[in-house]
Amino acid sequence: MTTTETDEVVKESTAPRTPSDQRERERLRRRAARRRGGGWWPYLFLAPWFVGLFGLTIYPMLDSLYLSFTDFDLLSPAKWVGADNYRRMFTDDPNFWDSVHATLVYVVVSVPLKLALALAVAMLLNRPLRGIGIYRAAFYLPSLLGGAVAIAIMWRQIFGGDGLFNDFLGWFGIKGQDWISSPDTSIYTLVLLAVWQFGTPMVIFLAGLKQLPKDVYEAAAIDGAGAMTRFSRITLPLLTPIVFFNVVLQIIDAFKSFTPAYVISNGTGGPLNSTMLYSLYLYKKGFTDLQMGYASALAWVLFLVIAGFTAVNFIAGRYWVHYDD
Repeated sequence: MTTTETDEVVKESTAPRTPSDQRERERLRRRAARRRGGGWWPYLFLAPWFVGLFGLTIYPMLDSLYLSFTDFDLLSPAKWVGADNYRRMFTDDPNFWDSVHATLVYVVVSVPLKLALALAVAMLLNRPLRGIGIYRAAFYLPSLLGGAVAIAIMWRQIFGGDGLFNDFLGWFGIKGQDWISSPDTSIYTLVLLAVWQFGTPMVIFLAGLKQLPKDVYEAAAIDGAGAMTRFSRITLPLLTPIVFFNVVLQIIDAFKSFTPAYVISNGTGGPLNSTMLYSLYLYKKGFTDLQMGYASALAWVLFLVIAGFTAVNFIAGRYWVHYDD
């Protein structure tokens, strides 16, 4: 390009533009920006979600955090008491520790048993059998019904003094008891009800088993590996991401369990607080004793405990969860 041509290009680029040219350039710029970012339409479609997020989640959480530092009975204005609710919880409330003990027993016993049963059934259903869909639906059905009040009432009748479980034991000459009314066994009836609802983790395990590479099993079979060796050396290591996912979900779900304990114990958490799960105790303090400030403090402690267990799972998962890489 010659010097004369260069001077003409510079003059053209620096020449003043008319107002119409400037408006056209601005219009094109806005149109390009809308095409890149979608304009305001995405935010319009996301508006219901934002309303639910801030109106039904974030605001109630912040409000309950404030109430946890107050004395609030739902009938009179909240009165600021500072950390008294938390101090009372840990130092002057034996029922709180009873609920913690019952909840920990429930979580520690029910979650491993449920996952073990779910994995075993998933492996049985991962076979090309006739009518396999019917079997899968039948095993998943308890997860749909298990949280219902009617199932909890039925469970109370089964393990009562004159229930079906004692009739079953009678066939073998074993004398039964009222399993619900005994402090030593009542919590384990809740555990059995939780384990019976193994359908959800079973479906997740089944989906994971479908994704495992078949050529690895064929190579192991050629090398003479038995069923237990294939399970321990191939299936379980490859399935650890699914196991990890189920562990996290089931621990959270177990900590939040409420309906079975409420129905089976008639809302008392008895006998001797043996079925007083944490969520039931929180409910009683908030809506029976009208101590909503104290119940809010209980809710935040539960939130922190669940967050802590989840964090520990993620940290420990680095050492036993095996991904493709």
